[in-house]
Amino acid sequence: MDIATVVGVVICMVLVMASIVLGGDPIMFVNIPSALVVIGGTIGATLVRNPLASVLGTIGIVMKTISSTIPDPSELNSKILDMSKTARKEGMLALESVQIDYAFLSKGVSLCVDGVEIDTIRTILQTDIDNTSARHKRGAAILEGAGQAAPAFGMIGTLIGLVQMLAALDDPAAIGPAMAVALLTTLYGALISNVLCLPMSDKLKVRAEEEELSMSLCLEGIAGIASGVHPASIDHQLKAFIPPSMRTDEAA
Repeated sequence: MDIATVVGVVICMVLVMASIVLGGDPIMFVNIPSALVVIGGTIGATLVRNPLASVLGTIGIVMKTISSTIPDPSELNSKILDMSKTARKEGMLALESVQIDYAFLSKGVSLCVDGVEIDTIRTILQTDIDNTSARHKRGAAILEGAGQAAPAFGMIGTLIGLVQMLAALDDPAAIGPAMAVALLTTLYGALISNVLCLPMSDKLKVRAEEEELSMSLCLEGIAGIASGVHPASIDHQLKAFIPPSMRTDEAA
């Protein structure tokens, strides 16, 4: 679990709420019409810009900003190195009994055990990498679009409130609620955009890069095992995917 996402959102919201509470009655910052304009408008614009299936699929992708299942590259390196030694000593079929938690790596090992040609393995796994990367980029783009729409609908709500206020200048009692709509929609739009949508879009892009690196590492490791490359050579090749500070020295 990536606690940084949760902590970041909580810090932002706590500081905003503390500022509101210390400044007076927090109830004055609750306005249903403003929330309907911003939240409803943002969701509606997102649906207009993207297919429904893509929007619904983004919900699961967004969870990657909170709960990451991407294994550590150095751990993947060690696992693949151990498997390459096993395959070299006991044969490829011995890998059937190896427990593998990472689904992508498990898929690659299964292809090796089944005797699939190396070029075919590369094609299958690379296609999987490309499709996964495309899904993450699509999810990040949807969040980024929502982050752009929220402030825009905040401005729309502000204009609605100003029109209502100007139309009610002869009624002082109506000016206050209209001004509340005008200002609070801008606040809601800014919060949704800058606390949730845009930061999560950026985090999802980082997650996409991390997963693509891990999958590419697995692809090269699987290709090395399938080709019968010496474990030491596989180790040197895979270490190129790992930052120097995370590398460990392993004997082949």
